[in-house]
Amino acid sequence: MEPLLNQLAESAAEARDLEGLTRPLLEVLEAVTGMESTYLTTIDLDRGVQNILYARNSAQMQIPEGLSVPWADTLCKRALDEGRPYTGDVSGCWGDSEAARALGIRTYLSQPVLNLDGSVYGTLCAASASPVGVSDATIKVLAMVARLIAHQVEQERRLSELRQSNETLSAQSLSDPLTGLPNRRALQQELHRMLARAARAGSTVLVGYVDLDGFKAINDEHGHDVGDRFLIHMAHRLRSGLRAGDFVARVGGDEFVVLAPDGDAPQAFDERIVRSTACPFRFRQIEIDYAGASVGVTQSKPGESDAQALLERADAAMYAVKKARRAAR
Repeated sequence: MEPLLNQLAESAAEARDLEGLTRPLLEVLEAVTGMESTYLTTIDLDRGVQNILYARNSAQMQIPEGLSVPWADTLCKRALDEGRPYTGDVSGCWGDSEAARALGIRTYLSQPVLNLDGSVYGTLCAASASPVGVSDATIKVLAMVARLIAHQVEQERRLSELRQSNETLSAQSLSDPLTGLPNRRALQQELHRMLARAARAGSTVLVGYVDLDGFKAINDEHGHDVGDRFLIHMAHRLRSGLRAGDFVARVGGDEFVVLAPDGDAPQAFDERIVRSTACPFRFRQIEIDYAGASVGVTQSKPGESDAQALLERADAAMYAVKKARRAAR
């Protein structure tokens, strides 16, 4: 028994994932139980099926990985329902099981693999086409291995949840909660990347700084709810006007920034952004025929890497446009 325990401990210590833990344990169980096939299953109660996840077959009997069988007809369900972890006469005990007949199972050994909440994840099984005697000590070993696997399943579930939470937090840290557009932090990262690519390619980057003229008046006259809807509408319009390789972010308040490779001339890029923002806005009974935003466009210099300086030039260009539009009214 000591060599067996050492092998179990070694497998548990070296495993990096569920498969890496299970496959050597199935080999151990084959030696301990004397069965032809050892395998781990998962149970999908919503679909009513049991799936063979990993299997080891050392003789004529073959339990194929990937096999799915109706859960209601399985020996595993019968064993769980009856509290019978072992039977040496499957045909005499569960002769109506089509799955057992199809696989030629005569001797059967099973232990549930339980989730932390007590629900059944799957089963750890051993089966043979010939009669095999199984001691209480062997059943205890099977139960111990099932607990090791359950521990690994729970660990991977927690790691998956943690990874998903981290991805969500990362996405939230780079996006504007109102419009769903990338935020200022994401803009800085993307502009650095685009400038680096442009320097390698010997090209440039266009930056358009967008200010929604009259937004304060919309907020004051119609309220913040309408103002928020207006910002969301403009974010959608700007996103819809993007071309391949373009990028748009909300940098705060009623200000947005659009980035583009230098496929457009600066004037054409400017006109494209203005057209995106010049549109009617309707919400409930409110209709606003919006004339378009003030847009300041600048172009990076060959090899330029200072993202902040480029944004400041675009911002200054936007304010010059804004001042000229005011003077023209």
